[in-house]
Amino acid sequence: MNANREQVAQYLAWLGDVKRLAPRTLATYRDDLDRFTDWFEAQLPGATWRELRPEGVRAHVAAEFRNGLGGKSLAKRLSAIRGFYRWLLREGHARNNPADGIRAPKSPRKLPNVLDVDEMAAMLDRGGEASPAALRDRAMFELLYASALRVSELCALQWSDLDFGERLVRVLGKGAKTRVVPFGTQAEAALRAWRAVCGAAPDGVLFPGRSGNAITPGSVRARLKRFAQAAGVWKRVHPHLLRHSCASHLLESSGNLRAVQEMLGHADIGTTQIYTHLDFQHLAKVYDAAHPRARKKPG
Repeated sequence: MNANREQVAQYLAWLGDVKRLAPRTLATYRDDLDRFTDWFEAQLPGATWRELRPEGVRAHVAAEFRNGLGGKSLAKRLSAIRGFYRWLLREGHARNNPADGIRAPKSPRKLPNVLDVDEMAAMLDRGGEASPAALRDRAMFELLYASALRVSELCALQWSDLDFGERLVRVLGKGAKTRVVPFGTQAEAALRAWRAVCGAAPDGVLFPGRSGNAITPGSVRARLKRFAQAAGVWKRVHPHLLRHSCASHLLESSGNLRAVQEMLGHADIGTTQIYTHLDFQHLAKVYDAAHPRARKKPG
């Protein structure tokens, strides 16, 4: 083992013996530092850790990014290198920390999956039982999609939060912030059908579980999964997918980003802007299919 790898091994031993890092965490550090050492020795044969400069760390990050390593993984790699150099400085094996001040590139935000309008209709419009549980479930899922609710917000609702006359629901969202959002005629019909069989008290929970208390988010997820599969929708359907789908469909139809932000209860419009990417994807598909100059010429 050469001196560079010996120092990495000593540092890892120190993390385990002195810092008491968990074996899995230690294995992550080892993997990151082994990969960095491989790169360092290939780029600077015979060099020691003392000779590494910030431009070398930047070159490593750039090379790994080009090879497909994401921003979060590179941030973790840089954290491992910085920690290693802090130890080298303490042991007198380095003069500075070349990873200080270097940031990982940002990964592109992952776009949320959505159900298209036809898939949504196939799931919500299908016939079904008229049992109280079935009517409750249909009302839950109609309202989730109609008002782009979070599952925690749905579970916390009471009958007094609904205004049938204006078709509005009062929602307590993140940060204890209240917003009022609309729901449509399909959700209204499902909610009225549910109210007709449940014997609702004005101050009672809107969607009770078996115990009579508010249904849990876990129960909503499980029942929605079964509901979707019974309708022949085999994507991974979960409550937040209905929220994403509502936001995407509203933006696609209206183009009003600010209104969608208010409906979702996002404090920062930057959070809502991810749906504009979905809208542009839709636009690109329409363009490719319809624009005469978008199609490739034959041959």
